[in-house]
Parts: sequence; C-alpha cells; structure tokens
Amino acid sequence: MALPLPIPPCAKRDGLSSLSCERFEYASTMATTLLAPVKTEREILEHSMYEDDPNANTQLPSEVGSQPRWGPRHRGAQELAELYSPGKRIQEWVCVVVCCTLCFYAGVLMVRNMRADASLLLAAVAGVLTADFASGVVHWAADTWGAVDLPIIGKNFIRPFREHHIDPTSITRHDFIETNGDNFAITIPVLGRIVWQLTTYDESSIDKQFHWIAYWYLCCIFVAMTNQIHKWSHTYFGLPTWVVCLQEWHIVLPRRHHRIHHVAPHETYFCITTGWLNWPLEKLHFWSMLETIIEALTGCKPRADDMKWAQKRS
Repeated sequence: MALPLPIPPCAKRDGLSSLSCERFEYASTMATTLLAPVKTEREILEHSMYEDDPNANTQLPSEVGSQPRWGPRHRGAQELAELYSPGKRIQEWVCVVVCCTLCFYAGVLMVRNMRADASLLLAAVAGVLTADFASGVVHWAADTWGAVDLPIIGKNFIRPFREHHIDPTSITRHDFIETNGDNFAITIPVLGRIVWQLTTYDESSIDKQFHWIAYWYLCCIFVAMTNQIHKWSHTYFGLPTWVVCLQEWHIVLPRRHHRIHHVAPHETYFCITTGWLNWPLEKLHFWSMLETIIEALTGCKPRADDMKWAQKRS
C-alpha cells in the first residue's frame, strides 16, 4: 500500500511520464514497507508476557485459561529451572573469575600502550557492532535449533533459552553468576590472546596491531556484558539511573525495543547487546532466509523444541 500523498496521483500531474509515475509509486510503497514497524503495539500486547508489573505474570483476560501461558507458574518453566545443576554453577563461577581477571589485566596493559586517534574510535564502534551481531547469531541459533535433551550443550546452554521464552522475567531473578557465566566463558580465549600479545610483543609490534587489539578487547567487553544488558532489558523496577539513560539513548538494548523479540513465536530481533542491527537484519529477512535454507537442507523445523516446552501443561 502506498503512502497517502497530499497531491493528486502522479499519472494526472503534468510533466510526468507513465514510467516515472510507476517509479514514484514503487518508491512510495517501498518507503511504507521499510518504515512499517516489525511488530505492532497490539501484537506485542496480545502475544507476549506483560512484564512491567511487580508480579511479572500478568496476562490479558482473553488469554488467561486454566493454565498460565507465561511466567514462573508455567509447568515448562518450572521443569527447565530445575535442570540448573551444581556442576553448571561451578563452571559459571570459574569462567566469571577467569574472565574478570584477564579483562582487568588486559585493560591495564592497554592503557599503558594506548594511542588515541580517530581510527581507535572506529575500532571501538566496529567491536561493539561485532558483539551485537554475534549476540544475534548465538541467540538465533539457540532459540531456533537444537533441543534440551542434547548431550552436554542441551541442559547447559540451550536450556536457559527455552526457559527464557516461557518465563521471560526469570532472568531478573538470576544472580550475577548465573546471568553472565556463559558469556564470560566465550571471551576467555580471546582475552587470553590479548594478554599474551601485550606481554610478549615488542613495542613496535604492539603499535602496529593496537587498533586490532582494541577492536577485539571492546568486542569481548560487550560480549561479556550481553546477558547483563539483556537482564536490564527485562528489569522494569529499580534499575540505576545511568542504566536507564544508556537504554534511553540506545547505547545498550532498550526495554521497549527488546519486547519485539518476545512476541510469540520469537522469530525476530535476536541481537541483544545494543540492538542496533535488529532493524536492518529484519528488513533484509536475514534470519528467515537462513531458516529457509537450513530447513530445506536438513528437514528440521525452526523453533520446534521451543514450541514443545511452551505447550507443556500441568
């Protein structure tokens, strides 16, 4: 549908051929498509859990049946929460301690070797964008494919994604270790390499590679913080003012922006670090094209396991 125009249809205007008329109307239609919201306010209200209330389990009256669709009372959410094991807890503790140690040490070494210029800012922005895209890829993959009963990765890494869709506010009840352990683990190899470079390379080699080192360091920082930022996007009460400001300025993932992902069946807006890449990736149909290709090659249905847990009833 074309945008409403304050002037007569182009075919009736002087000086415009039929070809230019078609181009104008095509451009108008494209503009409408590009500017259209990914999810409407009504879709968000009807097909996602209403989170900004203290009880964190409000549902529209028309959607409330004998069993809750979302929240901590949902049977699937309860079963998934019980799968969080002591061994997983130990792994998260170790990863948080190692990551924080490497991050602090690398930061001290970087300050000693810092050369501030415009290209350093470019490296920092590129690092943040890479982290946002990486968060989308990991989030999409874990949301869309695999199952909780897979060996090793099922209970340890896919389980939290399944729980989060049924009980989105469960992340707000997780402590720092449970929230961030997995993301901190991902950054350890890269941070280890950065520390090794800054402690073993000579000064001229560090100068030549410093912008690449800065790029990877900022990328690691934002990757490590992604789940904490994600947790903030589900926290509607008691956030520090500085966090709310970062959300309002869209430096980190805003709460209102992330609600679009939580419209069932959770098939869009997967980037959860800053969310900057969500809109362009959606307009390119990036995720849906990947899903079509994978389904054609493997026969696997996207989000089949996610739907199985969501449909559990006591």
